[in-house]
Amino acid sequence: MSRVPSLSSPFLLGFDEIERVLDRVTKAADGYPPYNIERLPRDEQDPERLRITLAVAGFTREQLDVSVEENQLVIRGRQQDDKTREYLHRGIAARQFQRTFVLADGIEVKGADLKNGLLSIDLARPEPARVVKTVAIRNHE
Repeated sequence: MSRVPSLSSPFLLGFDEIERVLDRVTKAADGYPPYNIERLPRDEQDPERLRITLAVAGFTREQLDVSVEENQLVIRGRQQDDKTREYLHRGIAARQFQRTFVLADGIEVKGADLKNGLLSIDLARPEPARVVKTVAIRNHE
């Protein structure tokens, strides 16, 4: 079955990159680990920010990786089974995950923090400089 592009209108030229981004977003719909996204208000030092918080209980800082790859924020977690332990009941599995967020142009990752099993990643979009450009008007007589 062939896929009909959602942005195939002849009036929407050059939007194929947006369509690829939408495809990536729909493929990244796994539910683990759970996460929140919140808006943090502007203050004296920082512009308005976003904070993504993932519940990563059981992961150490060394088992987590946060990177930006082609306008995507990628968070990976890798745990290994501890072969020295003998479990009578195993309800907490060692697992791996990859969670991806597509970033708009201009969004910067400001930092990441791991505290009490929550990984928080702060994002910001710096205020663009106001540019005023005067355009000369030619006179054709």
